[in-house]
Amino acid sequence: MFKENYLFTSEAVTEGHPDKICDQISDAILDEVLKQDRKGCVAVETLITSGLVVLSGEITANAKFNVEEIVKKVLKDIGYLNPEFGFDCNNFSILNSIRKQSLEIAKGVDGGGAGDQGIMFGYATDETEELMPAPILWANKLARYLSYARKNEMVKHLGPDGKTQLTFKYVDGRPTTIKTVLVSTQHTSEVLDKDGNTSEKFKKEIINKIITPCLGKLMDDDTVILINPAGSFVTGGPAADTGVTGRKIMVDTYGGMAPHGGGAFSGKDPTKVDRSATYMARYIAKNIVASGIARKCLMQVSYAIGVDKPISVMVDTFSTSKFSNDEIVKMVRSTFDLTPIGMIKHLELRNPIYYRTAAYGHFGRNEFSWEKTDFAEKIKDYFLHKSCLAKGVKNESF
Repeated sequence: MFKENYLFTSEAVTEGHPDKICDQISDAILDEVLKQDRKGCVAVETLITSGLVVLSGEITANAKFNVEEIVKKVLKDIGYLNPEFGFDCNNFSILNSIRKQSLEIAKGVDGGGAGDQGIMFGYATDETEELMPAPILWANKLARYLSYARKNEMVKHLGPDGKTQLTFKYVDGRPTTIKTVLVSTQHTSEVLDKDGNTSEKFKKEIINKIITPCLGKLMDDDTVILINPAGSFVTGGPAADTGVTGRKIMVDTYGGMAPHGGGAFSGKDPTKVDRSATYMARYIAKNIVASGIARKCLMQVSYAIGVDKPISVMVDTFSTSKFSNDEIVKMVRSTFDLTPIGMIKHLELRNPIYYRTAAYGHFGRNEFSWEKTDFAEKIKDYFLHKSCLAKGVKNESF
């Protein structure tokens, strides 16, 4: 068990990245619908480019709101206050092509069925306190801290757009130190050197005020730090790169450490199992690891549109449990309600909570219901009782 030595890399992006802008706009619209109609059906996609926001998708709800004001607030909160950073929240055009949900889809959903077919994955590992893979957890933390430093002027001249990427060294299958830190951060032209590159002085400020405070305990003398390796990063945001909802699914989940079913999250109400079932799968996998019966857990569920119960349930603990995967699947099926209605109720997914999920990862943040470990003791008791019955003893420990 855990005999491999390797390097693993995950990336994250700041809230000002064009794709993440779109995720936040889509989820801000979803939240506004849910504030007014908790049973509203929403599937909204956003595209953003220089001076233009395009909205499309379907909404069926008893709700009225000003789409332009929602978009403007999101852009303002991120920090796109002037054209210098690639977008001006006070001067842009909107093309709105949102319509009502298909009656055929509504027929299946209204009866309690899944809003679409698909496969969803949940994952947990005990390599961090949050039961997340270390590379994506810390890449997201660094991206969040980069934005925090910008908004609080800890480092001046930073722009909203940015990316982080961390390469961790694994020894015997466990993360030890960070081998490489990569930060690409937008900035104004004031910090360019005479050759037109990001100045070394500015890079040192990034290291001393952002990277070291955030990652210092995980780095050593051999850690390589790269900042804006292309030379400079002045032109950013939608002016440099068109953004689209749902294009950062690995950033949103496990950083490539675990599979992804293919469906994105943002802009989708919880009847869409792309969202609700993925959250539930993470919740179950996390509680399995938190219970102590396994050190790693991958869970897959699959659904058919209009059908309430999953077509399949799979669990893989990567040989880190003394219980078989089949035994754990039986526990999952007998313990958790995996119907859309059951998952929505258990995780309280009808609340307007989604705008907060749209940047810095949907997992590893204890503010969300699917990150609770309130079922860990019940899972532990289930297998403890099962083990005791099999051996004819009164008590046993893992």
